[in-house]
Amino acid sequence: MRDPYRPESPDEEILGAERSAVKTELTEPQRIERISRELERGFEALSGVCGVSCFGSARVAETDPRYAQARTTGRLLAQAGFTVITGGGPGLMEAANRGASSVGLNIELPFEQAPNPYQDVELTFHYFFTRKLMFVRYASAFVVFPGGFGTLDELFEALVLIQTHKIRDFPVVLIGTEFWSGLIEWMRERLAGERMIKPTDLDLLQTTDEPAEAVALVRDGAERQGMAA
Repeated sequence: MRDPYRPESPDEEILGAERSAVKTELTEPQRIERISRELERGFEALSGVCGVSCFGSARVAETDPRYAQARTTGRLLAQAGFTVITGGGPGLMEAANRGASSVGLNIELPFEQAPNPYQDVELTFHYFFTRKLMFVRYASAFVVFPGGFGTLDELFEALVLIQTHKIRDFPVVLIGTEFWSGLIEWMRERLAGERMIKPTDLDLLQTTDEPAEAVALVRDGAERQGMAA
């Protein structure tokens, strides 16, 4: 029987380290050393990559039209000279990896995540925050397909980084206009309408249903950043 107090993941171990209900086995110096090793390994493996980070649901089947759309996008990005970076899992991540020069940034999870077989470079991370750094550091754009909480997390992190000028000229392209329309309308009505954001902040997002258009937007952004593939 599983020990209910033992962390299910390295993230839970580090985030719950001060709670008496969570058993921890590492000291603070050991945690820092582990984080440092993970960052060093990622920096070494991805050095020189001009990538595009692609996000989307792990739960979309190969028979779903969105799978073909993501696969086409990955292929066109590769033809344009970009390395496709995904979370390394199944579904739309797998689709984007197929037929492309690709990187999979896998994460240790107690459920769902299993590496797909289409990764040229496969890295597995203990911590979400070290993995998320790689998605931004080695990408010139984000291409975001329909997905759940993880996809939304990456999307909004990118928007915060752009809005606060931590990264510049960084395209965020949403593929699937119908899927994203409700969220965008809510942001327009509630966030911009109630002055939580500037109306122009919505211009940080671009939507399309066409993989070729998405790649053109990515290429334009890469050229503005001096990162053209």
